[in-house]
Amino acid sequence: MKMTQRTISGVAAGCLMIAALAGCSSGGNSSSTTGAPTSAAATNTNKISILIGSSGQAETDAVTAAASAWSATSGIPTEVIAATDLNQEAAQGFASGQPADLLYVSTDNLAGWAANGSLEAYGDKLTNKADFYPALKDAFTVNGQFYAAPKDFSTLALVINDDMWSAAGLTAADYPKTWADLETVAGKLTTTDHVGLAFGAELQRVGVFLAQAGGGIVTAGKATANSGANVDALTYVKKLITEGYAGFASDLGAGWGGEAFGKGMAAMVIEGNWITGAMQNDYASVHYTAVELPAGKQKGTLQYTNAWGLSADGDNKDNAIKLVEYLTSTAQQTAFAKAFGVMPSVKSAGDAYKTDSPAMAAFLAGADYAQNLPSMPGVAATITDFNSTLGTLKAADPKALLDTFQTNLQAAISA
Repeated sequence: MKMTQRTISGVAAGCLMIAALAGCSSGGNSSSTTGAPTSAAATNTNKISILIGSSGQAETDAVTAAASAWSATSGIPTEVIAATDLNQEAAQGFASGQPADLLYVSTDNLAGWAANGSLEAYGDKLTNKADFYPALKDAFTVNGQFYAAPKDFSTLALVINDDMWSAAGLTAADYPKTWADLETVAGKLTTTDHVGLAFGAELQRVGVFLAQAGGGIVTAGKATANSGANVDALTYVKKLITEGYAGFASDLGAGWGGEAFGKGMAAMVIEGNWITGAMQNDYASVHYTAVELPAGKQKGTLQYTNAWGLSADGDNKDNAIKLVEYLTSTAQQTAFAKAFGVMPSVKSAGDAYKTDSPAMAAFLAGADYAQNLPSMPGVAATITDFNSTLGTLKAADPKALLDTFQTNLQAAISA
């Protein structure tokens, strides 16, 4: 399944030029740079290694250039390594006692790596810790400890085919604000050639309806998968599918929602801001608009994020933290957004982002009310199991599906 975690397609190739950086790597799997010390603060000049799970050459080049720029002023050498399999390479580093100093950490891996002592909780040492969106900080907080700085993030929004919208006699005034609105426009958009709305058959997409209903699968550390709010949400989704107004991307013959939308199988899709790269690269002739998802009992969306993890066994942790502060600064976050399509994780970069990328405003607006999927050990596997049953929703009892999910989820949390 494409894009179930924050894996964003790079939308621009080439090298990011930052500040006074004179040049940058052409972007192989690794790049190192050593700058002459220019600061008395650089008392530990051990090289800082940075392990990333790159979305493509644009991201690799951007991170390499940023690290090079920091090295040039700090005097601390850096090495950026684009992992082939980040989880495996990170685990091998932790096991050997020689891990990368900094590495990308997903919400799925955070709890396990924190529990076994592989990561150091450094978030509260950051001078810019108050600048991160609160929900992103929550995503990387374990047992009250802010472990890692969110490096960027993505949310889900409603992406609309402008031509199909106009052909159905709809205008901007008809952009859906409520579930009732969504059902109405999905019906008007549905034809013999395409459905009104598509989304992936997975909690990572359908979960927006749970959030909009006021639900969620874990509340205060307890499984709440079969709550009344979640049953209402899944019942609504089933209604859309049964009416023929909505369909799972896989049932439409697409690998993910972006493909269904790009190929004209659906007039609307629920997807993340990474869809812009796919549309630019693969479906450039499709005109589209992204709007905020409609509300049920409340506004709701999901967000996906990675963080800069700090290895507990690193030998240059103080300077690594300074590097993280640089990588998450307002200017650098803005540069990353331009380079490979992510959204800044710091509030101070929000205005610049909206100015530079006005078409992405709906995605950024979701940061104010987005939910994180839970990241406790074992939960990811339970979600995968639930996803395998979602495809049967049209013929299934929503409560029965959620009851099974509840049992398995509670068992995973209690293990």
